[in-house]
Amino acid sequence: MEKNVNVNNQDTPNETETFVLSRKKIAIRLLNTILYSVALGITLAIINICIIFQYVHLFATLRYSDSVRMFSNKVSTYAYKILRFLTLCENQHPFPFSDLPVEIDKPVDEVTF
Repeated sequence: MEKNVNVNNQDTPNETETFVLSRKKIAIRLLNTILYSVALGITLAIINICIIFQYVHLFATLRYSDSVRMFSNKVSTYAYKILRFLTLCENQHPFPFSDLPVEIDKPVDEVTF
């Protein structure tokens, strides 16, 4: 069974864009969601490893690692994009089916404690 869905939530027919919603498309999106849920788990594990490494490095040298901060920021942006896809807030598939996302926010210049 297919259903036309109004994506603009407007009643005027000339401004309405419709797409066909089918169970097959929903099933494909569900399979992608399962795949990205696994990718999110791996991504969160990487973020946790970065956190632990950063604090070990900080205690040992009394300085944070700028390269780990930059990497963690990129991985966090990727996790955010995955979450947006999983929660049906974004249609574009995250990496590896598209380019790596651009950082949303840059890290602060100086970390304070």
